[in-house]
Amino acid sequence: MSKDQDYALTELLINTEWLQNNLSNEDIRIVDCGYWEAYKRAHIPGAVGIRGDHYFKDPDTNRTFISNPEQFSREISELGISNNTLVVAYDDFGSLWATRLWWALKYYGHHSVKILNGGWQKWLREGRQITDVKPQIQKTKFDRTIDQSILATAEQVMDTDRNNPEKIVFDVRSTAEYKGENDRGNKRSGHIPGAKHLEWLNFVDKEKSMTFKSASEIEALLAPLDITKDKEITTYCQGGIRAAHVFFVLELLGYKNLRVYDGSFREWGNRQDTAIE
Repeated sequence: MSKDQDYALTELLINTEWLQNNLSNEDIRIVDCGYWEAYKRAHIPGAVGIRGDHYFKDPDTNRTFISNPEQFSREISELGISNNTLVVAYDDFGSLWATRLWWALKYYGHHSVKILNGGWQKWLREGRQITDVKPQIQKTKFDRTIDQSILATAEQVMDTDRNNPEKIVFDVRSTAEYKGENDRGNKRSGHIPGAKHLEWLNFVDKEKSMTFKSASEIEALLAPLDITKDKEITTYCQGGIRAAHVFFVLELLGYKNLRVYDGSFREWGNRQDTAIE
């Protein structure tokens, strides 16, 4: 489905040509993960949009943690996704929100999900068909099973021995956030002590419609941080969105021992019992 053969898990991606040839496939649900207003103006034919919170965050926790099971099942069912649906996710910003949906579905037990490499930007640049027609959605039934192994809590991060080189906490926010120069509205700013840092945007190619960089390019970025496949890696950002993107990037390269700290600095920076540098 993707020509990027140097990835360990190439099957996580599809390219625009493949999607163009499968627009009429009724077994696929294309999901535009961008903002609703942008979706209403134009989208890939057959794509459904996300009217509410496209981060899949729980409003009862001030949108700090992932949607609760009942809420998530309802949201996914309303998008016409069942447990047998192949989901193709895309957005207009380097797959940032598409990979959040991918990770959220993975957390709730749905693994038949692929990311459109380059997303909306690449689709437009190639002059492919677009529409403002919203498809009729048949509400489905979505049964979830939680995979707690890919989510880290604040307590788990606190218990991580950050002097152990085999356990890495990976901060993928901007440099200003990492240094504490941008507090993002948090009570405290800075970063989790000992965290490695590299902003998520480094993993996409801004000159090529924000497609993912090649595996060799990504590995070259990770090498100076001593981030390798044998390590236990917990990603975090401000709200778990960029962290999910980098989780996807690492899984694409074949990394296995991965977790997202979903509360991220939105939780960490507003607690009083968390250490900050």
